[in-house]
Amino acid sequence: MILCDIGNTSFHFLINGIEKKYLLSEELEHFTQKVYYISVNEEASLKLIKHSKQCINLEKDIKFETSYIGIGIDRKMVCYDIKDAVIIDAGSAISVDIIENFQHQGGFILLGLKALTNSYTKISQVLNVDFNTKLNLDKLPLNTKDAISYGILKSIILPIKEVSSNKQLIFTGGDGKFLSEFFPNSIVEEHLIFKNMKRIINAKHCVTKR
Repeated sequence: MILCDIGNTSFHFLINGIEKKYLLSEELEHFTQKVYYISVNEEASLKLIKHSKQCINLEKDIKFETSYIGIGIDRKMVCYDIKDAVIIDAGSAISVDIIENFQHQGGFILLGLKALTNSYTKISQVLNVDFNTKLNLDKLPLNTKDAISYGILKSIILPIKEVSSNKQLIFTGGDGKFLSEFFPNSIVEEHLIFKNMKRIINAKHCVTKR
């Protein structure tokens, strides 16, 4: 089975249980197996279709009730069949969605770690520093590298803490594991989007959740 999550920067595949990524600008291999995919990028979707014998877009197979206008299929997929939790998908951007009793209450979107770090460089080359993943947030920074890392982490952590209260937090996405370390009441589902894609494929019918 081949699964593909097409984002704004890359194709993320799960090919017979093995992960593989391509940048959107990279050439794709040709797939003879059936490819199930979701996508937030129409141009990239067409590229995948050209390189595949048969593609099936799973967007039509999931119904997701929410008052949120314009929510992406990637966010629908990670929130699929969740009863009560805050879902944090930490990729190029960080989406935060609140689910209560299977109902989507809303959410917000933050810049991802890489995007935030790169934004400082655009201000000044003096601020072009590596992100410190070992930063102690209990101490005020005493150098520029730590000051930037501190500001980035606090801008992500505080809004999530504000909406999470006593809720279960589920982290996924490339930076999910790292960010989860700042939240004691969290779990990591690194392949949540693929896990839910498989469940929908196996259901073989359009699913509406409460």
